[in-house]
Amino acid sequence: MRLVRNLGTSVFVRSGASSVLATRGLRSVADGVMSTSLTGLLLARGLDKSTVGLVSTATLLGSATSLLLITRFASQLRPYRILLGMSILMILTGLTFASTGAVAILVLVAVIGPLNPSTGDVSPFLPAEQTIVGSAFSGEARTRAFARFSLVASSGAALGAFLAGPLSTLGRRVGFDASRGIALNALFYAGIGLLVLPMYVTMIGRGTQCAAVSKPGRLGPSRNIIRELTAIFALDSGGGGMVLHSILALWMLGRFGFDLGRVGLVLGCMSLASATSALAAPKLASRYGLVETMVITHLVANVFLIAAAFAPSAPIAIGCLIVRALLSQLDVPPRTSLVMSLVTPEERSAAAAFTNLPRSVATATTPLLAGAMLQHSTFGWPLVAGGLLKIAYDILLWKRFRHRQPPTLAS
Repeated sequence: MRLVRNLGTSVFVRSGASSVLATRGLRSVADGVMSTSLTGLLLARGLDKSTVGLVSTATLLGSATSLLLITRFASQLRPYRILLGMSILMILTGLTFASTGAVAILVLVAVIGPLNPSTGDVSPFLPAEQTIVGSAFSGEARTRAFARFSLVASSGAALGAFLAGPLSTLGRRVGFDASRGIALNALFYAGIGLLVLPMYVTMIGRGTQCAAVSKPGRLGPSRNIIRELTAIFALDSGGGGMVLHSILALWMLGRFGFDLGRVGLVLGCMSLASATSALAAPKLASRYGLVETMVITHLVANVFLIAAAFAPSAPIAIGCLIVRALLSQLDVPPRTSLVMSLVTPEERSAAAAFTNLPRSVATATTPLLAGAMLQHSTFGWPLVAGGLLKIAYDILLWKRFRHRQPPTLAS
């Protein structure tokens, strides 16, 4: 009977992981549309560049607050119910951004909802999804699973970025003005939320909340190492906040005079580049180690990020950004696999929330500064500052964790 029960648990967990992979792909399309068009939507409604940074900061502060609550009540919250609740907020967020230009309302909804100003998810969706996927696999299979997770996310984000321009054009062709034309993108975001909502309901109804993911615990024996990791991750995220897709869009609009269609094309190519490199991460991690893969690829990526700021022309800058995108996400599957391998199964839900919390907080602290920089200069100061912060993260991670990672990926 125990064997049958364990087999049933395994089937349910992997079924849940597959379903989460599908919903993650759909959400990534929505995130790609909104992260690309958010800047244009706010500017079309008469808001300045600093306000774009303010709204981006508000979205991330809201995610940080939600993650703080998840971390605090990790032992009571169920991953699938978190996903269900966040999908409802996703619908409300899209409808609000489509219907109003009042800054106070937009900031409030940005704080409450799961809106992403970039394709790198730091919302409460993420720790719930990581818990489900992390519980379904182990060792090298876990790293490969997170690579597929990143592949689906980046591919969806690329598709969303490509759709942002045509969607706004469609809005204008059916009679909307510039502001309301871009608002069609926000309605698309709400529509994706409406689409994934019944999918989460079905997951719960089919009993995919098996023991492995339905009884999350608090951090225990791994508390100190996770706290150290999260502090280092926060430095990387602070740099990431300087180069969110909404900030990069703002920079390209001012520096090169791009329209939304061109911005979407560039950001889509960047996401596509990230997607194509995701499947290389497990092979690199297996051969060279988790931390080595994370640090080396990430370090080179940020050299290209800084180079983009000094590029004398748009083609060279775009080339640097795409090369950076090819390398910058190679650290994501190994990073998540590293966290999951360093904690006990009972700690995974809390560890996922705990490691993502400082990412949200740190990412939220810098978009406002980046927006202020671009308000006064079209030079890519946010790219330089973000790249330097990320390089500092690489150096610190290497010094502190190159000897503390699992000796094998079989854990």
